[in-house]
This record gives sequence, structure tokens and C-alpha cells, in this order.
Amino acid sequence: MARDHDSMPQSYEYDVLIIGSGAAGLTVALNLPEHLRVCVISKADISSGATLWAQGGIAAVLDDTDSVENHIQDTLNAGGGLCHEDAVRFTVEHSKESIKWLIDSGVKFTRQDDGEDYHLTREGGHSHRRIIHAADATGHAVSTTLASQAQARPNIDLKAGRVAVDLITNRKLALPGNRCVGAYILNLEDNHVELFRARFTVIATGGASKAYRYTTNPDGASGDGIAMAWRAGCRVANMEFNQFHPTCLYHPHAKSFLITEAVRGEGGVLRLPDGSRFMDRFDERAELAPRDIVARAIDHEMKRLGADHLFLDISHKPADFIKQHFPTIYEKCLSFGIDITREPIPVVPAAHYTCGGIVSDERARTDINQLYVVGEAAFTGLHGANRMASNSLLECLVYGRAAAQDITRREADIPPPPSAPDWDESQVRDSDEDVIISHNWDELRHFMWDYVGIVRTTKRLQRAKHRVDLLSREIGEFYSNYRVSNDLIELRNLVTVSDLIICSALQRKESRGLHYTLDYPGLLNDAQDTVLVPTTYRTLSP
Repeated sequence: MARDHDSMPQSYEYDVLIIGSGAAGLTVALNLPEHLRVCVISKADISSGATLWAQGGIAAVLDDTDSVENHIQDTLNAGGGLCHEDAVRFTVEHSKESIKWLIDSGVKFTRQDDGEDYHLTREGGHSHRRIIHAADATGHAVSTTLASQAQARPNIDLKAGRVAVDLITNRKLALPGNRCVGAYILNLEDNHVELFRARFTVIATGGASKAYRYTTNPDGASGDGIAMAWRAGCRVANMEFNQFHPTCLYHPHAKSFLITEAVRGEGGVLRLPDGSRFMDRFDERAELAPRDIVARAIDHEMKRLGADHLFLDISHKPADFIKQHFPTIYEKCLSFGIDITREPIPVVPAAHYTCGGIVSDERARTDINQLYVVGEAAFTGLHGANRMASNSLLECLVYGRAAAQDITRREADIPPPPSAPDWDESQVRDSDEDVIISHNWDELRHFMWDYVGIVRTTKRLQRAKHRVDLLSREIGEFYSNYRVSNDLIELRNLVTVSDLIICSALQRKESRGLHYTLDYPGLLNDAQDTVLVPTTYRTLSP
């Protein structure tokens, strides 16, 4: 039963607070010892994050003809000179054991026809078949399996219908040291902000693709963790590298439905409205070129022709093959009157993955003590200037397990969190101006798409910066005077991450990977990360 505004908000204390319930957050939770009291926060249902919608699969070295060195080299090649080789090696070397952990946890991956070996597919940028998958709904299999495992653990509390507002640090409490001690969390059922104190806090909130008008991501991908960490004093890096998935289903009623890269990996071809192919004019690898090249080629052709969309065609393959390999896509398209065994799929590029994020190390530690970050919200150095297909779920698993191991190693030495004040709602009132929030939301996503999209110019970025500064001031005033809501929290965070994206893009005076600007079409000789430092940043004390 919902409480009224005068009742006392709830207060909780845990050993580990995990904000986000996708593959990254649940991997941390399930790899922690069962004597630790763990809480996993989720905006909607526990299985509502981006993991649920991941179609393709997970990259790992699982075949005798493949090797760790091959996978490392492919990732470095795709990353445009900005991958951190130590992070790539760390991730790939732990790939096989991470997949084994998923299998042991009960994930049912697709097997070969003989039922013995697992079926491995190949995607853009990969030199070998190394993508293990569960048909074309791998994310669903991983997400639901891990969620059911977490629900069965008595030490894990799963709290849905909650959105994080801000992290609580020693600095905010006017205490010495540089430590995170929990977070303020909005309970969406009764609209009260609750206090969650914890010895360790893990950000696993996903990316920021909802900053863009067209995206493959679920509604919750509003950059919450990145924005909260930035406000708390964490550095962020490489936010200009937003991956646009080349092929999102173009249909007025198909909200954010992605057509997996595996369709091209299994022989799908891109076509113009007249039916002709075009990718070979942009790259010798044609449809199997890295995503940034494919997305730019589609964007170029759409603008050249004034077309709303192009087409992805796999209808030349046998119908049984298509239905077996892509059952989800087949059924979804059919529900919109598109039979992919007979006709091409209308597609458009859409914001898909945030390659940058909160600066972290191989143990998933951030710039603030006892604050960790895993998954898409993190900048580990793995992806560089362009994420290679199916490395993202692998990153969630490898760094999620690494974070859990580090917390386990340190937990005996970390004292309980200090007391903290309840959220103060005494000086705010309910908003009767929700139209302002929805208008600002639309304005932000439109100018980010138009000015900070697949192809950029300095003038476009400067226009976006001017608009985001105005929005930031407006929303800051709104935030100070009104009771927080989910929409206001997400808009505040989206404005913050949009500003980080724009500032990062303005700093990069070259075209590299996913950042393509007409003013600087060439590469600089020296590949450097774009690292932004907040005014609240402190160097870590031991």
C-alpha cells in the first residue's frame, strides 16, 4: 500500500548495493559469498534492462581453430587504435570460464544439429565463428536465467520499481575520506526517496542511448549511473563514441526493435530502395565491415537519396534456415506484415551502445573508494573507439565476476557505512508543469540526433552545446523546487550525459572509430582517450 507524503520514507542497510539488474549487476550479485547481504535495484522488472533485448550472443574463444590472440587482434582492429590491450587481454582470457559459469548457471545455448557442440556464429569484425548464442534471443536467456538464480538466493533482495537519484559519499556527509556509502533511491510505487546505505556500491545501470531520438535500447537507458558518478567525482572517458547499430527495424509501431548483426553474418545483404547493393562501395568487407562503417554508409545513402530507410535482405536463404536461426526476428517482422523469408526488412540506424563511461580498472573499481562500475556504464578500455559485436555481454560477465572477487577479498576490512540523513522533501512541492519535462525531453533527443549523431561538424556540436547548457540551467532550477519523479531524474541525467558526449566530441579533432566529423576527416598520429575530470574529482587515497 502506498504511503502518503507525510509518512516516513524507508531506510535500508546492506553489505553490497547493486544499482541495475542486467547481466552485469546480476553477475556481481551471484558471484558474491552468501553471507553478504546484497540488494539489487531495478527500475522496472528485474529482467528489464538492455540485456533482455540482446539478440546476437557472447563472443568467446570456444573453438579449437580459434585462439585468444585472434580474438584480441580482432578487438584491437575494430577499436580504432584506442583499445587498452591489457583490458582486451584480461577480458578475452577470462571469456571461456565466464561462458562456463553461464552454462553451469543454466543458460541453454543453441547446439549444433548433432546436439554435441555449441553452435557458434560469426559477426562483423570477427575473423572466426566465436559467438555463442541462444537462437536469436541470447539476452533473454541470460537475463531470465540469472534473475531466477538471484530470486532463489536468500541473501539477495531484489527491489524492482526503483530508480537511483544520487550516490551518497563521505564528501556529501562532510566526513573525511573519499568513500561511497550508498545511494538515495526513488520508490516509484509511492514516489518517496529511500535511503540505502551500503559498505560497497556497484553501478550497473547500462548506457545512455536514450539521449538520441532513435535507439535500440529500453526506456531505462538514460545514463543514470554515468551521471551520478560524474556528480559524485568520478572521471568519465570516451563519451563521444556512441555506437549506432546499423539495422533497427523501421516501422511506425516497432519500438526499438533491433535486427541482429548475425543476420548479416549469415548472409544478409543491404539494399537500396531500387534493390541494388551498395556496401562494397564503402568497404571491401561489405556487409561484414565493422558497425561504424556500415552505419555511416547507410546514413550516407539515406541522405543522398532522401530516403527514410533502406533494406536488409536475407530472403535468398531457405525459409527453414531463416526460421531456425532467427525465430524472434521472423515472428516480430511477421506481426508487422513483413515476411522476411520472402521480402527485405526495412531498416534504419539507431543509437545502440555507449562505448565510453565511468573510468574503472580490471577490478571494476572507480575513482571513489568502495564504488564499482560494471557493464555498459563503465569505461574499461575494452572497446576503444568502436565496440566489436558481442564483446559487451562478455565484458559484463568478466568484470562482474572481477568486481565480486574484489569485494569478497576486501569485505572483512571495510567498516559499516556511517549514518546518513533521510532525503529532505520539506522544501519542495509537487509539479504541475510536467509538460515542461516532456517538452525538454523531446528537444534534447532531437538536437542530439541532428547535431551529435552519426556524422558531426564543429558547428553542429557548438549548437548542441548551447542548447544543452540552457536545458541544464532550466532543469537544475526545476530539480531544486519540485518533488523528484522518474521522468525528472532521467531527464536530469540525460542532460548531464549529453553534455559529456558533446564536450568529448568537441575535444576530439579527428575522425576515429565511431566519432566521424566532416571538419576533421583524417586520423591524428597519436591515439588518445578523451578523459573528462569533474570539479569534485579527488585522487584516490590508499
